[in-house]
Amino acid sequence: MRILITNDDGINAPGLAVLKEIATEIAGDAGEVWTVAPAFEQSGVGHTISYSSPFMVSELGARTFAAEGSPADCVLAAIHDVMSDHPPDLVLSGVNRGNNSAENVLYSGTIGAAMEAALQDLPAIAMSQYLGPENWNAPDMFEAARVHGADVVRRLLERVQGADHPYRLFYNVNFPPVPAAAVAGITAAPQGKRPATGFSVEPQLSPAGRRFLWIKGGDQRRATAKGSDADVNLKGFISVTPMRADLTAHDDLDKLADLLS
Repeated sequence: MRILITNDDGINAPGLAVLKEIATEIAGDAGEVWTVAPAFEQSGVGHTISYSSPFMVSELGARTFAAEGSPADCVLAAIHDVMSDHPPDLVLSGVNRGNNSAENVLYSGTIGAAMEAALQDLPAIAMSQYLGPENWNAPDMFEAARVHGADVVRRLLERVQGADHPYRLFYNVNFPPVPAAAVAGITAAPQGKRPATGFSVEPQLSPAGRRFLWIKGGDQRRATAKGSDADVNLKGFISVTPMRADLTAHDDLDKLADLLS
């Protein structure tokens, strides 16, 4: 199996090294792990692509490339250039430093890379490590992902092989903010929404007196609806959420049709 790994935290991020360990275990002795990751941090860029400007891809070592673009750019570069002679069998994105549960999904470059892989008709899994008091200052904040990641991927491999919809499924996996031994299990969960939580801005004056705005995140400890991703994560479970790039509100189509008729 040929596996492509990427992320949004950048080529030197410790979570990418964890993902390479996971991918190497899955690929096996006869497989290959290729890395095409952003040359610098691309957190929060979502599914951005560099449509209006070119970007450079540099070879850093064997099967290791840095792209001066977004995570989705990295997937495109890998499929159509770096690995064009033999595209990957599986795309893994992460392991993100911080959760991509609930509303974070909409901003995440980690998710954006997996989404682009699915749009290119490739099986894809995004993985993120929730952070909290129990693992923030731990010797290995990625321990839950490191220990349980390969097992999660193996469980999903049968599901990610088939495409039964115009928009192919991809999977969003979030590891809970606890040590590996404290992980309570793995469960399927829908995307949630943290109440009264979202991004905002905070103004700040520079030493030169110029006014800048910092993007400010919300409280990541707020639980979402019972059984949804952030809720189960905060209860110690690994969440797996099936996703598609189809943004249609299917539950509203019939009502809208009636109104328009």
